[in-house]
Amino acid sequence: MGLKDLPVHVDATADALDRLRLAADLASRHDSRLIALYAREWSEEQRHERSVAEMGLVSAKQMERLDRRIEASIERAAERVRSALDKVGREYDVTTEWRCLAGSASVLVPQHARYADLCIVSHDATAGDDPDHYSFSEKLLFITGRPVLFIPPVRPLETLGRRIVVAWNSSRAAARAVNDALPLIERAEWTKVITVNPVDFIGRHGALPAERILEYLERHGASTELVQFDGVPKWSIADVIQGRARELGADLMVAGAFGHPRLWEKLLGGVTRDLLDRMSLPILMSY
Repeated sequence: MGLKDLPVHVDATADALDRLRLAADLASRHDSRLIALYAREWSEEQRHERSVAEMGLVSAKQMERLDRRIEASIERAAERVRSALDKVGREYDVTTEWRCLAGSASVLVPQHARYADLCIVSHDATAGDDPDHYSFSEKLLFITGRPVLFIPPVRPLETLGRRIVVAWNSSRAAARAVNDALPLIERAEWTKVITVNPVDFIGRHGALPAERILEYLERHGASTELVQFDGVPKWSIADVIQGRARELGADLMVAGAFGHPRLWEKLLGGVTRDLLDRMSLPILMSY
């Protein structure tokens, strides 16, 4: 099993160019097709500018000129991103595909993600018309049936998926995430499994010791090691996991996502929410 298609949501921001480069690094090692998904939608600033113009009772001709100027700006931004895609394709010697989508990213990106192995997004790419203020990238976890790889807007990263940390608690979601990440784990330089307060889940519902997941990964050719923490308060779990991952030099975390697709605000798991809110390295999540 391998990663054949890697769609990446891109926009006009500098972070999008970082995502392209990281995704190309991953695609080059997995012989994957790198697909850039660019949605031709107005930014919040552009929508606000038009709204202000409407309230100012400008003429129809002035509104038309404003609309043309905004559309031209979107087109120029799309060309810059497309040029960046061509550049990383040549640099990393990967096959690329440009998909310029007419409409909202929150609607269109999930549709394309369903026909791929893994969707790469920025965690802070929000859907502006969302009344609950959830990013569409978070919703991808619940509506695509595919794993989602979040890239945080932090310090520039050089690689992606070469050194992996798995956050393991013997849950269904963690098992799903490990299974979805197997193509990456099999080709990684090393994989560390981090468990926090294992006494809380070992023995619960027949859970097995964490060493068993190491045996499973080693049968897939992974170079593994177990890292265990005990007595960690629940509100500190996400920080402990990410802090240790950074110390180890990991460039990707694998974690299960806990929540309910119809009650995200109330039932999105506490550790899941903490990992997303305080993300400091790329995280692959599955639901």
